[in-house]
Amino acid sequence: MLKIKDLCVEADEKKILNNVSLEIKKGTFHVLLGPNGSGKTTLAKTIMGLDHHKLKKGQIIFGQEDITKLKPEERAKLGIALTFQHPPAIKGVKLSEFLNRISKTDAYKKYLTTDLLERQVNVGFSGGELKHSELAQVFATEPKFIIFDEVDSGIDMKRLETITKMIKEWISPDNSALVITHNPRVIELLKPDIIDILLDGKITCSTNNWNEIYCTIAKYGYEKCKECKLSAD
Repeated sequence: MLKIKDLCVEADEKKILNNVSLEIKKGTFHVLLGPNGSGKTTLAKTIMGLDHHKLKKGQIIFGQEDITKLKPEERAKLGIALTFQHPPAIKGVKLSEFLNRISKTDAYKKYLTTDLLERQVNVGFSGGELKHSELAQVFATEPKFIIFDEVDSGIDMKRLETITKMIKEWISPDNSALVITHNPRVIELLKPDIIDILLDGKITCSTNNWNEIYCTIAKYGYEKCKECKLSAD
């Protein structure tokens, strides 16, 4: 589905991402885990073509196509979508009207109440309402690959359980997801196929053993990950 090769990204002559390589297979749940400031959001925006940082080296392949130099809208047309930590509000437009304009399916409706649909897009929404609204908007466009950036941002544990359930329901043999988070609790809820740890702009660990990663970080924090010898099968 997606292959990233030796990606190097800089800002103000400082490396943000250093030779990051990543491969996400079709039909899989992939989690990128790391502390704040490790480069996770920069990677998400670089995949989507949004980041203003300088791409110094590397290649991004989606399916069989090199998308490294494509514009964000061109990547979106190919089936790539990105959710944000803080989705923007759109005043004067009802959520129902917006969804009717962008939707390829009405499957999103099961995630939203009538009250929410009749409100202006993301205006005055709580953290949980924002996440429900944004996920419904993304699902409505039927992308092949979604990057979920910090899905736990601004929501409590009960709402996080609902959000992770929505994401798991969306996965099928024909699509894939990259969930980006600093919170190890998210991987316990998602039980992903593969986890990569990003520290200081580098992938330090890749494994399919989500439980060991969860227990290690919960007990020792991210410093222990620098010593990790786990690797994905």
